[in-house]
Amino acid sequence: MVAHPWHLPAGSTRRGPYDVSVTPASAGWGHSSLHVADLAPGQAVDLSTGPDEVVVLPLRGGCTVSVDGTAHELAGRSGVFAGPSDFAYLPQRTRAVLRSAQGARVALPAARVDEGRPRLPVRRVAASDVAVELRGAGSCSRQVHNFAAAGVFEAHSLIAVEVITPGGNWSSYPPHKHDEASEHESELEEVYYYEIAPGPDGQPGVGYHRTYGTPERPVDVLAEVRTGDTVLVPHGWHGPCAAAPGHHMYYLNVMAGPGAEREWRIVDDPAFAWVRGQWAHQDVDPRLPLHQSTDAVPTAPGGEQR
Repeated sequence: MVAHPWHLPAGSTRRGPYDVSVTPASAGWGHSSLHVADLAPGQAVDLSTGPDEVVVLPLRGGCTVSVDGTAHELAGRSGVFAGPSDFAYLPQRTRAVLRSAQGARVALPAARVDEGRPRLPVRRVAASDVAVELRGAGSCSRQVHNFAAAGVFEAHSLIAVEVITPGGNWSSYPPHKHDEASEHESELEEVYYYEIAPGPDGQPGVGYHRTYGTPERPVDVLAEVRTGDTVLVPHGWHGPCAAAPGHHMYYLNVMAGPGAEREWRIVDDPAFAWVRGQWAHQDVDPRLPLHQSTDAVPTAPGGEQR
């Protein structure tokens, strides 16, 4: 059962091979979507992108993406806290087959493409080419994998990144929004897909997500999130995303909107914008990066944040 129109607990949107199925129609918006599937060893899933551009992103394990007789091998990773994954981009009007020899969990972030836009090429991107940033400082430190960020990866509309928040830290903070088209803001719908690291004895972890609106466009979400949960942000301020002490938090952000330019511009809630100024006097959490790569690049304390 869905507990909240914008908080979708794990399994509540199951459809066909997907245990997460968020489409523009189901979300009541026009552009962003996300599907997540567990592939059993040897299982094949037929995928037709239709009017959307789609990224095939392994969350756990690896898979093969076959398009027009060409197999694109994705080595994947042991899990979302093991660092970036390689991924594949599929343009609109593409038919593909996903298959995993050993079994895998695969996310399919997607965005609607306007009719008449040309088809970009099918591409595979290596994990080593995914830019990793350390953002914020102190208890607001987080790690961002900019695998399909605007200005980093070519796409028509889709913007997607992964964020890892160490246990006890806050991310998506200060609260910010991107629901109007202006000089300072992009109009973007957003999907948050969560996985929470278990405790040392395997106990399931929890985290918390906050979204709140304006008097003109109210929305009110304060959700306890667990692995497999999804939260939709149609508009309004969102943040913080709080990781419970002892449980690292992962989320996949999927964004798209009606703007002709593929940009991610945000404005902070003025009541909390001052928080950014504190980071100049704090160190980045020494637990970051959580994986072994030494290529993570810190972002200036006042820079864009997830």
